[in-house]
Amino acid sequence: MLKQLNNYAYIDGNNLYRGVNNSGWKIDFFRFRKWLQDKYGIDRAYYFIGLIPKEKDLYQALQKAGFTLIFKEVVYGTDGKPKGNCDADLVLQATRDVYENSCEKLALITSDGDYASLVKFLQEKDKLKIILSPSIQEKCSILLKRTNAPITYLNDVKNKISLDHNEKAPAKD
Repeated sequence: MLKQLNNYAYIDGNNLYRGVNNSGWKIDFFRFRKWLQDKYGIDRAYYFIGLIPKEKDLYQALQKAGFTLIFKEVVYGTDGKPKGNCDADLVLQATRDVYENSCEKLALITSDGDYASLVKFLQEKDKLKIILSPSIQEKCSILLKRTNAPITYLNDVKNKISLDHNEKAPAKD
């Protein structure tokens, strides 16, 4: 286990959900949070998510697993689907934490190319630890790949973080 490094994770909640779901498996948030701590020394894991009252059980489960939730008010499109884009909130929090020197290194959990400029900024400041892509390699944005930042695909470690308890338990790697 890594000594406490005061590293932070910034999770695009919708991107995590969609990426993992599209890959055909479900994440175990307790196992995921423990893996983040053990593998990357993550002290605080911000989870950016739209606020929908009927999802309160999900929010409670995420908090119980050890995530710090950052809510975005949602609006509903003409199709009735909720929209709660958290990108700007995630970028602002990460930038604030860099400038306030709140943490050593940052892990970014997303496959969204909209974060490429944040990745470049974090690289310039020597603050980026890793990108953890919820999508398979072919679906991760080329804009993130072009930053040459280290990327781990969660699909490659799903045996450590998935809800399928028939797979082996999380190991310290």
